[in-house]
Amino acid sequence: MDYRLQRRLAAEILGVGESRIWISPDPEHAEEISQAVTKKDVLALIKRGLIKVKPKKGNAHRWLERRRQRAKGRRRGPGKRKGPATARRDPKEDWMGRIRRMRRYLRWLRDHGLIDRRTYRRLYRMTKGGAFRNLSALRRYIEEQGLLKQSQQAAGGER
Repeated sequence: MDYRLQRRLAAEILGVGESRIWISPDPEHAEEISQAVTKKDVLALIKRGLIKVKPKKGNAHRWLERRRQRAKGRRRGPGKRKGPATARRDPKEDWMGRIRRMRRYLRWLRDHGLIDRRTYRRLYRMTKGGAFRNLSALRRYIEEQGLLKQSQQAAGGER
């Protein structure tokens, strides 16, 4: 028998998906079920127990156990990983770590009088613009350009 209408109506009444509706397979009630075309008729069948809701399917215990293990940090080794490291790491978090490191260093240089405020500002803007890949690239640039006051004094204080 085709119970699509009854299944849809029962799903609406019971507030579940159509796949969770159970309709009695008993041939004695087949005619009666197929005659139910209104919500009122279907509700009567639900009350009589000819239409019921199937219980929800839960997750397998093994899945839950694996999830608990992963929460502890297990099952996350190199053998379980696919793709590059960047696939598992947020690019923004990466950027934040790098930029904060470089800004901290620039602040330290300025506060200790190793660079003046104008140089600090210029390097800060360059850093923000992505001119340096990482802290070592920033240090290398400062060294190559001779921007540190100590190195200038050692070289004769030219500017």
